Formats: sequence, C-alpha cells, structure tokens
Amino acid sequence: MDSNGDVRRPLVIAHSSDLHICFEGRVRQSDVGVLDIVLRTAAANGADMLLLAGDIFDHNRLPLETLDRTTRLLADYGKPVVILPGNHDPVTADSVYRRGGMADPDNVHVFGVTDGEQAAFAGLDLSVWGRPHMDYGDMSPLEGAPGRIYRWQIAMAHGHWHHGDDDPHRSWLIRSHQIAALDADYLALGHWDRPTPAGDGSIAAYYSGSPDLAQTINLVHLEAGGVRVERAPLVERA
Repeated sequence: MDSNGDVRRPLVIAHSSDLHICFEGRVRQSDVGVLDIVLRTAAANGADMLLLAGDIFDHNRLPLETLDRTTRLLADYGKPVVILPGNHDPVTADSVYRRGGMADPDNVHVFGVTDGEQAAFAGLDLSVWGRPHMDYGDMSPLEGAPGRIYRWQIAMAHGHWHHGDDDPHRSWLIRSHQIAALDADYLALGHWDRPTPAGDGSIAAYYSGSPDLAQTINLVHLEAGGVRVERAPLVERA
C-alpha cells in the first residue's frame, strides 16, 4: 500500500524455483547461500513478494541447522514469500516444511502447510493459487485452479509443460489448454532448470529456471496496462 493508501498501484513480483538446496553433484552444488542471493536480488529490485515455485530443497533429509538458517533468511526478508512444494520437497510427514519451524514466520506462506491451495493478500489486491506436491506420486499441477477473487491473480505450478499428446514418460504434466484456461495474470512455473515461456501466449506463463544455471530471477510487473516480465541478474554472493 502506498502513502495514499492506494492498493491498486503497480506490483512487482519476484519468481524463482529449483534452488535444490543441499544438492551435491559432480558439476555443481547448492547450499542455503543460493536462497540468500535470490532474496537479496528480489529486495534489490523492489519486489513486493517472492514466489518460490517448487524444489527449493533437493530432498527432505536436511539437517536442522540448514532448516534453521533457511528460516532466519526467510523471516529477515520481511516481505511475503509464497512457497509451492515440488516433487523433490513434497509435503510428506517428514517434509522440510513440517520440521524446524520453517513455516512459522508470519511472512512465509507454504501451500499444503500454512495455506491450503490459495493465499490471499488483500492489501496488495492479490491472490496466489498453487497445488502443492503432497507426495512423490504423479498428479496434475493445474487441476482445480479457481477464479480470481482480487484484481490480480497469480497461479503457480511445478511440473512439465507438454503441448502435444500425452507423454507416458513424463509425470506432473501441464498442458497448454490448461494454461490458457486459467483466470490468472501470471503463471509461475517450476521444474525446468532453464528460463523459458510456456503455453500459447494467451497469458503470461514462465519458467524462471534454476537461479544457479539461469543466473537470474523473473520479475513480474503487474501494471494497469497489463503484465510485463523481465529477467533480473542475480546480485553477487555476500
């Protein structure tokens, strides 16, 4: 809300995904530092909110000290953070989002834990919807998407965009007609490491890509004239 109490001002929404904290591979590794970089990049660009569209963690077996540091970073950011659990970090009984108080800060919204499938932000005239991965099984990420309740509506989904016939070799399929049917201004996608648009262009739908590979996050400008999406380079590691 601005100094005049106007909730209809333009908004800037930051979008990232697939941080894969605690991933250890031969080519690259990911630690909590990548979240710090994403948060500082969002703050440096004046984002009103950060969306994390799945696979923030590479698995659910994180030590408590890693969860504690993550919780502190999210709480210190201050602005709203909306997290959609993905196929690597689903909301199972032993989920990282159920351990260590990560979902406790007031500014953190985790679908399937603090919020069901929709988080409302009346002060921003904005709602965010997303269907979280609750286990490791297949599901349809865009099934059951609701209509808008505020001026701005954002959808989140973690899965594989597929615009042809059914692909028996892929799970968590997202189809172009499902994207086009959304009553939303922006679809924040996760699951692909590379940033790219998706769908038929009828609405703004984008993968942000993994920040350590893309070296950017998405910035979504919700303005009176429509939606504008750009990629913002990551700030340097502290």
